[in-house]
Amino acid sequence: MHIHILGICGTFMGSLALLAKQAGHQVSGSDTNVYPPMSTQLEESGIQLIEGFDPQQLCPSPDLVVVGNAMSRGNPCVEYMLDNRLAYISGPQWLGENILRDKHVLAVSGTHGKTTTSSMLSKILDFAGLQPGFLIGGIPQDFGISARLSDGDYFVVEADEYDSAFFDKRSKFVHYFANTLIINNLEFDHADIFDDLAAIQRQFHHLVRTVPSAGTVISPSFDTNVSEVIDQGCWSSQESFGEHDGDWRYALISDDGSQFDVIQSDQAGHELSRGTVKWTHSGLHNVMNGLSAVIAAHQVGVKVEQACVALSEFVGVKRRMEVIYRGSGVTVYDDFAHHPTAIKTTLEGLRAKVGSEPIIAIIEPRSATMRMGAHQAALCASVGSADQVYWYQNAGIDWDVGALAKASLAPAQSTDSIATLLELALKPVAPNRHIVVMSNGGFEGFHAKLTAALSS
Repeated sequence: MHIHILGICGTFMGSLALLAKQAGHQVSGSDTNVYPPMSTQLEESGIQLIEGFDPQQLCPSPDLVVVGNAMSRGNPCVEYMLDNRLAYISGPQWLGENILRDKHVLAVSGTHGKTTTSSMLSKILDFAGLQPGFLIGGIPQDFGISARLSDGDYFVVEADEYDSAFFDKRSKFVHYFANTLIINNLEFDHADIFDDLAAIQRQFHHLVRTVPSAGTVISPSFDTNVSEVIDQGCWSSQESFGEHDGDWRYALISDDGSQFDVIQSDQAGHELSRGTVKWTHSGLHNVMNGLSAVIAAHQVGVKVEQACVALSEFVGVKRRMEVIYRGSGVTVYDDFAHHPTAIKTTLEGLRAKVGSEPIIAIIEPRSATMRMGAHQAALCASVGSADQVYWYQNAGIDWDVGALAKASLAPAQSTDSIATLLELALKPVAPNRHIVVMSNGGFEGFHAKLTAALSS
């Protein structure tokens, strides 16, 4: 079957393309924003990439068009597809019906940490010999690919709350047939499709409704927003986690989160099992991600001690605090953070790891929610762990990013020029400085320009 994917370079759709290719289909696709690492991954897999949406790409007609959620009415390919009555389907529905239906699905949801937690869980299951398939909204460095099929019984999927397609406004995750569900956290996001937090909670409860009675819902004991979802009704087993209460707890050995214990207890508080994680990662957010991954793996038979050994070997995910340059007293990180909470926890984790060494944050508020200005106040408060912040005003932002620079908790400047941003980033400061570049897009090639300048 020839499958053509509209919007193929998004993290979800690109991963879907890989699965379709591995399943034996002829796969092609098109997009406007074609940039690494997804474009590289697709090309290396032998998938034809077409720049733009000229309807000629649909001649001759493919057997099926898979429509990404970034596609809308008015798009030339969408209009041609509808006018000529081509067979089409949303990406999440195709995934659910063709890949997930016959698997035990471990779904990872929440506002933050989905990609990292999905990668951790896949690592644990693979380490335990369970040969999981997976679809992850990023590229786990432990596997070097964002999606794979397998003959195993288990499939790990990053369960995104964004809508499915222009003709299906339900969240993607309702299509996934989850057996084991992680809800890591819940905050307001995606202001372009959700009016408020309650609207997001409603979608999450739709997800909870799809988990069978024999399945398990895993959630933090301390997150009120998640608890309100569960309180609307849950018909599955529940596992809770936190620092001081819950069925599962963590105990920090190192304050920066680089070493911690995972503890399982019964309802009376008696310890049932314990394991220790010693890894290169930092931050309480990563501790929580790792804890939830251990719990999910335990639901399918992986012992706590074995899961912790696997986590200790976890390399990480591309664009999640990925070190892209180190030399001459400078370390540069590429990070996907695009929500105030993610920015805050990432910078706090780095601060705990590097102590008093200078941290420079370079941030492009690029997500739909940030472009709309929904989180301006929270953004100002998110950068307190940095020594210097540079905000970038790209052409798609309708509000004055300079206001963030004036109100930031750390010394800050703003600019709408990549060249100026590069000059600022290269300003000499104290040695052993850490530059964190934060964007959920290509950032107009800034990463490559910065590392090239530092290398010269």
